[in-house]
Amino acid sequence: MSKDAVKYRVGSKITKRLVFRYFLSLAAFVSGLAILCLIVVWAGHNLIVWQDTNPLYYLFKRLEDYVFPGYLLSCLIGWVVITFSFISRIMGYLDELLGAAKRLAGPEPSPIILSDVLKELQDELNQVRDRSLESSRLAKEAEQRKNDLIIYLAHDLKTPLTSVIGYLSLLHDEPQISPQLKSKYLGIALAKAERLEDLINEFFDITRFNLTTLTLEPEQIHLSRMLEQLASEFTPIMAEKELSWDLDIAPGIQVFCDCDKLERVFDNLIRNAINYSYPKSLILLSLTPVRDYVKITVKNQGRTIPPEKLERIFDQFFRLDSSRSSATGGAGLGLAIAKEITERFGGSITAESSHESITFTVLLPLSLKTS
Repeated sequence: MSKDAVKYRVGSKITKRLVFRYFLSLAAFVSGLAILCLIVVWAGHNLIVWQDTNPLYYLFKRLEDYVFPGYLLSCLIGWVVITFSFISRIMGYLDELLGAAKRLAGPEPSPIILSDVLKELQDELNQVRDRSLESSRLAKEAEQRKNDLIIYLAHDLKTPLTSVIGYLSLLHDEPQISPQLKSKYLGIALAKAERLEDLINEFFDITRFNLTTLTLEPEQIHLSRMLEQLASEFTPIMAEKELSWDLDIAPGIQVFCDCDKLERVFDNLIRNAINYSYPKSLILLSLTPVRDYVKITVKNQGRTIPPEKLERIFDQFFRLDSSRSSATGGAGLGLAIAKEITERFGGSITAESSHESITFTVLLPLSLKTS
């Protein structure tokens, strides 16, 4: 049931309850007044035997003559009083709701408390309040992470740029430098320039991730071949850390999806596995069919991720390595983007970590199921 349907149901219950109490009060008043009139009529008839000795006879006799118009007048007065009382009470409830709405506009830590008749609406408003507080907290955290990221990236941009300028200046100012030293300086300058390019690309990732939505261009792709090709492309990078592949890719599996977007998912997962693997360890890349889905697993041997960090691993701008070393200093968007792309395909991505291993599992439908 939708939130609007729940709110309508709660409001309808309160309305029915108030209307029921209103008519019950009117019915009780009219019934009580009718009983009183019957007592007057009965007394007027039964006290006639005491007419010479009982002065109440004349009183009841007089009341009996005016009992019907008196009853109607009393009913009218009672209806006005009861209606005014209920309207005043409803206006009081509206004042409470207006006060609660003002508190929702600027959520406060303390809960909203309303009258008993508004108890269910009070619970709904407190749930809205809690969601608003949680959204506000998450927005502040995301903004703070983004601000920290910009500061970190600005510092990281400056560092390789300074190195590039420094080594190029040495080459420019020292024309007689030896070929070996020149080659060394050029190699360092190139490495720093490539690092600078990576950081600039991360800035573009941030812009694309926050300001645009993903547009899918689905086609039939050979997933087995794609993963094998990716594994081959990353082999030289893995060799630098003396890492090896443990491939278990089922042959001939095809899926209908966006090739470029899907390739980016596995590119991010493999890069993450390489960055956080122990040297001289294996990285598992497996592909297996599971009914109408395919299951892709990327598992590496590395430091166990604490549960509190594992819960946030797919958050924007979240990084496991707070020190932001140059080797693993990404923008903290790779896994967040991978999650968004996977879910847009109608799939899911999860992370587990225990006993010095990190496992990412991707489930993808064989046919595209966009969300």
